[in-house]
Amino acid sequence: MSKNILIINASARIKNATSRKLTYVFEKRRKQVNPTDYFVHRDVAQYPIPHISEQWIESAFTSKKDRTKAQQESLKLSDILITELKRTDLVVLATPMYNWSIPSALKAYIDQILRMNETLKINPSTPKNPYKGLLKNKKAILILVRGGKGYSKGDFYEHMDFQTQYLKTVFNIIGIEDLKVITVNGLDISTKESKSAYNEAYKIVQNLAESFV
Repeated sequence: MSKNILIINASARIKNATSRKLTYVFEKRRKQVNPTDYFVHRDVAQYPIPHISEQWIESAFTSKKDRTKAQQESLKLSDILITELKRTDLVVLATPMYNWSIPSALKAYIDQILRMNETLKINPSTPKNPYKGLLKNKKAILILVRGGKGYSKGDFYEHMDFQTQYLKTVFNIIGIEDLKVITVNGLDISTKESKSAYNEAYKIVQNLAESFV
């Protein structure tokens, strides 16, 4: 059965980006396993997504039927990005860790797709967990690449990992709760550690490409 797969790359590096190499590995293996899959690519680093503006905010919180043409235009790209998500079965997001978080280019993308009544709603009757995601029956693979290491649970830099939990929270809030997280650590420590981390991630990515249904 054919699947719609959205691949999002966020690394500012083009030639030597480990995260990009791993999305390529996934796509290549997936096409071998299921050649009828349809792929959409969204490169937020090479083709930056604009930051939201005051007009964008006003437009997003104006009811659809009451939006002016100018307001509709300000949400045009956001609508395109959200339509991509609604049509996809699997999101493969690959991003490096920049300054303990995600690249600003990826944050701009996230701000465009977090839209009330499009990807999420608020349920006031459950104030401790008010968000209801509207994107159902979808899965995601997060490929998270770091130059250093020590960010796993219980490690000495755990408190400085603003990449993993943030992205998991974003996907959960819009309704994508079936998440696989691949972390690639220590790429800048030594050639040996870099090679070992990449090889391990390579195997996991290959297996996920083969097993996704």
